[in-house]
Amino acid sequence: MISLKKYLESVPAASDAHSGQRQSGQPLGDVVSVALAAYGSALVAMGSCSLDACPALGSELRQNLGTLSSHLCAGIDSETLASTDREVGEQLRGWGQRTARHYQRKSDEVRELLIVLARTAESVGARDLRCAGQIHEVTSRLTAIASLDNLSEIRASIEKSAAELKMSIDRMTEEGKTVIDLLRQQVTTYQAKLEAAEQIASRDALTGLRSRLCVEKLIERHIGAGAAFCVALADIDEFKKVNDRHGHLTGDELLKQFSAELISACRSTDVSGRWGGDEFIIVLDCGMPEASAQAERLSKWVCGNYTVQGLSGAQKLKVDASIGLAEYQPGESMKDLVARADAAMYLKKTASKKSRNGSGQ
Repeated sequence: MISLKKYLESVPAASDAHSGQRQSGQPLGDVVSVALAAYGSALVAMGSCSLDACPALGSELRQNLGTLSSHLCAGIDSETLASTDREVGEQLRGWGQRTARHYQRKSDEVRELLIVLARTAESVGARDLRCAGQIHEVTSRLTAIASLDNLSEIRASIEKSAAELKMSIDRMTEEGKTVIDLLRQQVTTYQAKLEAAEQIASRDALTGLRSRLCVEKLIERHIGAGAAFCVALADIDEFKKVNDRHGHLTGDELLKQFSAELISACRSTDVSGRWGGDEFIIVLDCGMPEASAQAERLSKWVCGNYTVQGLSGAQKLKVDASIGLAEYQPGESMKDLVARADAAMYLKKTASKKSRNGSGQ
């Protein structure tokens, strides 16, 4: 990332030393404020992207970058800016190293499982060849019996061959059971690890809701099934003000509480997920009339007063949310369906904003 400190140090060179303004006429203080705000937004965006890149490790980076962004909003001087720049670099380098090690471990686990499978196949092949040789010896001896004239010799030869054949089969059975048990144990271990990894990937690290990728796969399955269903997009109104006034940690706490209320309000057949930022998505397994009633119930449930911990203690916040709804139309793509729900949500958000402004809020 380009150092913000170096960028800001270069700004005065393009300014009028006598007027304290840039040649374009824009006050230097405004340029610095805009640059700091953009830098803070970039840090928050990087934190969010880290969750998509590595859900298992992205939460910590997102929280740390959010804290640094909050410090920028609180006020800045040369020393704070330099330390923030260094801290951002250290956070990104550390996260990159941890992420690389995390995915290296995952690839090692898969490689080890493939090695186990290869060794098991090799073991089974060697065992089969050995047992085949033993059985061939027995059958050769049985064939030779036909040339014997002495009944006692024939009986003794048959008994010996039968005993060896039984031992060979018993050993084959025992070895096969051991190999299969070992393989089953190894596969069970790696299956548990893969299921745990899939569980992490299917959940949003901050809120515990389904991840965007998980919801997208669910929508595609619904489209493939051809059954009626609806998609609702919910967005917290003026959420940015919460971050600006109380800090990103408070904003994260509000997102977690809002998500918990969303889960409580959803039916067992509904699937709720975090679409991104302060946007949430609900997949409703029903047609538009029933979905509209459920969306209205959701809106009443999740909106209201929330108490969250801020930098200066407990904060009571009044939260409103806009919910847009769209029903799947045959032949429609997931992208178009979500776009219609998004447009419906923004219509409600605009109407709600006008209502607040009209009432003097």
